[in-house]
Amino acid sequence: MIVAKTLQEFLQAREALSNGNVGFVPTMGALHQGHISLVEHSVEKCKYTVVSIFVNPTQFNNQNDLATYPRTLEADCALLEKSGVDLVFAPGVEDIYPSPDERVFDLGGLDSCGEGPRTPGHFNGVAQVVTRLFDIVKPQFAFFGQKDFQQVAIVKHFTKKLGYGIEIVQCPTLREEDGLAKSSRNTLLTPAQREAAPHIYECIKTAPELMDKMSVAEAVKHLQERINQNSELEVEYIEMVDASTLKPVEKWSDAQEIQLWCAVYARPVRLIDNVKVK
Repeated sequence: MIVAKTLQEFLQAREALSNGNVGFVPTMGALHQGHISLVEHSVEKCKYTVVSIFVNPTQFNNQNDLATYPRTLEADCALLEKSGVDLVFAPGVEDIYPSPDERVFDLGGLDSCGEGPRTPGHFNGVAQVVTRLFDIVKPQFAFFGQKDFQQVAIVKHFTKKLGYGIEIVQCPTLREEDGLAKSSRNTLLTPAQREAAPHIYECIKTAPELMDKMSVAEAVKHLQERINQNSELEVEYIEMVDASTLKPVEKWSDAQEIQLWCAVYARPVRLIDNVKVK
């Protein structure tokens, strides 16, 4: 496995992967088994697998979140080598943004709810870094986790709109044995918060059972109250959305497929999750 820490090193190494299809897994590091499951999908599907490790400053609207985001490059590379990765790209900010990236993307309104209004600029930052990495890596396939359900939909949108010809592969959310969605931010939880955090999934996974008992609004209120019963947790939002358009639904009959997504604080850590409702 080659680890390229500059753009020049990466481009030289990338030339050796020209005789087969390339799968790409973009990450911000602090890797866990959720990331490795994406890598495994790529290794199975593609001749070569490239992983990027880059904490992208343009998708953080909270500078403290950026500063505290865990960085564990050495441990990450050890994990990736065991997993069969061919090439790791771990660039500095100057390689990805040699000048300020002022591009503003048309996200098709997919950022109008969920994380969009709560983290202004986040998805435009995602589009900036992902398109930049696509231009550098030139993969045939890119692998993203369903834990970031809204992000995957947005990546699919701009990938198609901009004519990249890259297949976006959405992979299932990986969870701990107690149900907590695997996340790099889980390492920031105190022991008490870590014990409380699985309560989020315990509650939201019951959403399908509520469809015959209460309205969408009542279900959202019920789930929020249940989560907030744990003193370590505080719901920022819960939304039910049309899984294809990402528009909020007011009635269960408003969409053929409905996804619940949420953000919950175990302060100061912010955890997101989602489940299929129908």
